[in-house]
This record gives sequence, structure tokens and C-alpha cells, in this order.
Amino acid sequence: MTAAPPLTWLYAPGDRPHVVSRALASGADVVVVDLEDAVAPDRKAYARAATAELLGEPQPVPVHVRVNALHSPWAEQDFAAVGRAPGLSGLRLPKVTSAAEVVRGARRAAPVGLYALLESALAVEQAYAVATAHPSLRGIALGEADLRADLGVRDDAGLDWSRSRVVVAARAAGLPPPAQSVHPDIRDLDGLAASCAHGRALGFLGRAAIHPRQLPVIERAFLPTEEEIEQAETILKAAATEPGAQALPGGRFIDTAVVTAAQRTLSLARRR
Repeated sequence: MTAAPPLTWLYAPGDRPHVVSRALASGADVVVVDLEDAVAPDRKAYARAATAELLGEPQPVPVHVRVNALHSPWAEQDFAAVGRAPGLSGLRLPKVTSAAEVVRGARRAAPVGLYALLESALAVEQAYAVATAHPSLRGIALGEADLRADLGVRDDAGLDWSRSRVVVAARAAGLPPPAQSVHPDIRDLDGLAASCAHGRALGFLGRAAIHPRQLPVIERAFLPTEEEIEQAETILKAAATEPGAQALPGGRFIDTAVVTAAQRTLSLARRR
């Protein structure tokens, strides 16, 4: 089986090295050092230098950096400082609206995974083009705060079409399921859990976080239940005994697609 995919992506502001250090020890699958929205303009240079120093050597967990948007005045310096750092595992490109921006990002960085953040109506419309823009692209995701403002959406239901569009685009491009955008209220853990359950139903896998206390809630929400694990084991046992499409004793029909889904379930179950 393939390795279990990451479920938790913890953001930490690049101009607060002590917060980044805590994030690295938090148990998050991926730490995302943010040089963009979390850092004020007069702190960009410090955040960039601190992040470059951190990534001068390999880190204990994968570290991604969210650089500033390519059209911003800081992007070129970000790429120059961290784009080829030894400790860098991935780059997150914010406010992407076209395939050309992904290609530009790929040209400025070492051969690490790129992740495009879609944060506007135009970006959502270009989701598949972005998702297939370059071999270095490892994933796409929504930036829901900016998208909500762009669309004038007042409640979560207004984002569901965009969410599904991004899930479909990722799948069509052969990319992993997107991780959900952050839940902004770090005290509302019940709301986070409910939102994760909804996101999982839409096809998301995992979620970005802005505080360590959100991590266990996210992980629990996306891990398979005991019932799902048992069902997956039954499916794989039946498939191994009798390859091809068939009906289980309880009446459920299984085929190659069902077997693949069962394999994904057991891959995730190894994290339990």
C-alpha cells in the first residue's frame, strides 16, 4: 500500500520563529511557514531572513513556505531566499489565477512540490487549467477567506459549489484530494469538527490549521471509523479471494473502484 497522506497542515507566521519552532513540535504532518497574509509589510524582510535561516538545514517534518503572490513586490525576494533551501519540502503559491503563474513559480524554485491556492472567482474558473499546469504541481486548494470576500458570500453554503469544483479539478488532473481551508475560530472546536465532516463528505482530505489545538480534531474527522475499516478489510479480502466484480454476502456490489477506495481507507487507518 502507498504511504498515508498528510491530514494536518499547520500554518505559522514567518516573522515569529518561536511560533514556527512550536509548530515543528506540534505533531502536524506539514508545517507551513507563512510569508504572506500573516506577515505585515514592514516585517516581510525579517520573516524571509528567519525562514531562510531555518531552512538552511533539513527539518524533522516537511516544511512548506507560503510565499507572497507572484504579482506582489515581495515574491522575487521570497523565491531567491527560500526557493532552493535544503530544508524546503514544498512551496505554496497564493492567489493563483492562471496556469502561467504556476509555470513561473516552478521556474523560480528547486524541484520541490508546488501547491496552488485558488482564492478568487477567476481562480475557481481556472481550477483544472491550474491543476494541470506543470509536473511540479502537487496539489490545489481553496483560500476561502479571500474567496468569500470576492464572491460576497455570507455563509458556508455559498462556497460549496466552489469547493466541489476544486475537488473535481484535482481528481481530473490526477492530484490528491485537496485539503480544506482553515477554520478561523480557534476556540470553536465543535464547529471545526462539523465543518470537517462536511468537507470530508464533499471529497476533501485533511485540513489546514492555524493553531495546534485544531490538529487532533482535524485528524479524528478524516480518519476512517472502525466500521469503515472493517468494511474495507472485508472488501479487500473478497477481492483477493475472487478477483473482478462481485457481490458480497450482504448484497453490496464491489468492483475495481470500490477496491481502490478500500485500499485508501486502510492506508489512512494505519495512522490510528
